[in-house]
Amino acid sequence: MSLIENRAAIAPLQRRVSLRAGAQTLPSVAEMVASLRPSEPLHCIRPAVISSAAQNFAAAFNGDVLYAVKCNPEPAVLRALWDGGIRHFDCASISEVTLVRRLFPGAHIHFMHPVKSRPAIREAWGLHGVRDFVLDSTSELDKIMQEIGTTADARPGLFIRLALPETGAVINLSKKFGADFETAVALLRAARPLAGRLGVAFHAGSQCLDPLAWRDAIALAGEAMRAAGVRVDVLDIGGGFPATYPDMEPPPLGAFMAEIDAAYERLAMPWLKLWAEPGRALVTGGGSVVVQVQLRKGNMLYINDGVYGALADAGALKFRFPTRLLHARPSAGAPDAAFGFFGPSCDSLDVMNGPFILPDDVREGDWAEIGQLGAYGTCLRTAFNGFDRAALVEVRDRAMLEAPGSEPAA
Repeated sequence: MSLIENRAAIAPLQRRVSLRAGAQTLPSVAEMVASLRPSEPLHCIRPAVISSAAQNFAAAFNGDVLYAVKCNPEPAVLRALWDGGIRHFDCASISEVTLVRRLFPGAHIHFMHPVKSRPAIREAWGLHGVRDFVLDSTSELDKIMQEIGTTADARPGLFIRLALPETGAVINLSKKFGADFETAVALLRAARPLAGRLGVAFHAGSQCLDPLAWRDAIALAGEAMRAAGVRVDVLDIGGGFPATYPDMEPPPLGAFMAEIDAAYERLAMPWLKLWAEPGRALVTGGGSVVVQVQLRKGNMLYINDGVYGALADAGALKFRFPTRLLHARPSAGAPDAAFGFFGPSCDSLDVMNGPFILPDDVREGDWAEIGQLGAYGTCLRTAFNGFDRAALVEVRDRAMLEAPGSEPAA
């Protein structure tokens, strides 16, 4: 027996029911709960919502749309994005590269993590046909070129990740990744002779609510390109496009695109192609989780999922999510009340204060659907304390919150 056993971080979601969006008998969430009466978390994927969001974003953006796979790598989600016209995928690991290539042999895959292992670079280049790599240091540039070899066709797409000033995003991604202005200029000059295509990339930060952040970032990228004095082929404006939550309603997508288009025009580089890497904006409304109430203490509900499961953002980031109650027994109706949640683990940090709004007659055995969890709700699950069992279904429901200016999914 091998001394090393490879193991995934979590057990895969159990597919008790998985129906495609074209089926005539797709159930609603309420119908699925009534049928399954789940005692474990039930992840609900809305393929039509995801496909519609992908179509809307692609129609609004004047460039190539790369879905950020880290946001939700669930195959049902990836298939819905493909059905919505997505053909480019931003991958951050060799596992994501492998998954996308297996599902979509004709997909365009871009390895957009600024720090990659040598084996991952070799496998992506040699086995999966990946040709684009992002970097933010001379060491990473050297590593990429060493690992892809020195043959005549070893002309990768090289993208220099530029750090940004604070944008007001919920999560600032430039604290970990991105070259400062002077380093980015030097990297552009060093990479140009080596690159089949050369790009500048940036990321405004996760859940960035300010369209002007992209205006300012594009202007900064333009300054770096002009200072480098070399031809740049692609400007990757990253992700960070926000989703709607109960206490966060971003401007409509058109407001972001108007600033992007105007900033692009001011660059006066008509040959420059635009890429974007949306994640949250495409899939948030397309996912929810149904949890069961196991105990009520005042206005705190003990539920069977938590911060080590689908609700990580409700804990660490204190996100609020839309909720609705699915009674296990007949109810005459009750006024709404504010609740907090305790997750199923024995860890006292497994708490989500919300507030989450539910009818005041909620009790043990009832189910609650928690929405807007298509982004990160599935992929941040862990096996902590053994609470890693969950089921997945595909349903026809609309998103629990509609994004401003969006067309409702059919």
